[in-house]
Amino acid sequence: MDAGLAALLGAAVGSATTLGAAIVSGRAQARAQHDQWRRQHRRDAYAGYLSALHDRDIAMDAILDALRPDDPDLPDVDEKIRRFIALAREVHRAAEVVILEGPASLAEVTERVTRTSGDLSQVMRRMAENAHAGDTTRKAEDTALATEQERIHYQAVKDFRLAARGVIGSTN
Repeated sequence: MDAGLAALLGAAVGSATTLGAAIVSGRAQARAQHDQWRRQHRRDAYAGYLSALHDRDIAMDAILDALRPDDPDLPDVDEKIRRFIALAREVHRAAEVVILEGPASLAEVTERVTRTSGDLSQVMRRMAENAHAGDTTRKAEDTALATEQERIHYQAVKDFRLAARGVIGSTN
């Protein structure tokens, strides 16, 4: 083999190797960018959900505080309930985005937050109905139950945060 042919063959092999490395590098970079894009969308969905939960939970606290007196201001309670309902709809919308963005493991934690929130809401609704009826027979029991349901709900939200952090931090 003469030197010219060897040089040409060497250049071809070098070019093929460089091209192959560029393809592999380009694919790796594209994959990394896609993973970052996905993490960002998930982070935004999870942050939106947590923000909506926070606003709704503050509204729930306001209702429970308004129901504490022996003679609560019922129009004020009703207005707070209307605000709570509007915020609960926002939580539902944000939860749908979380479920859509995935993964399935986070959807399960989101469903648990929804259940615990629903349990607390039932106690609040019963307390409001009893206040409208002037029935105070279960007030102490319901207040204690609401406190316990708030604790359970807060733990579910903490579990969501932990699971979301794990998803955002993973490379999948």
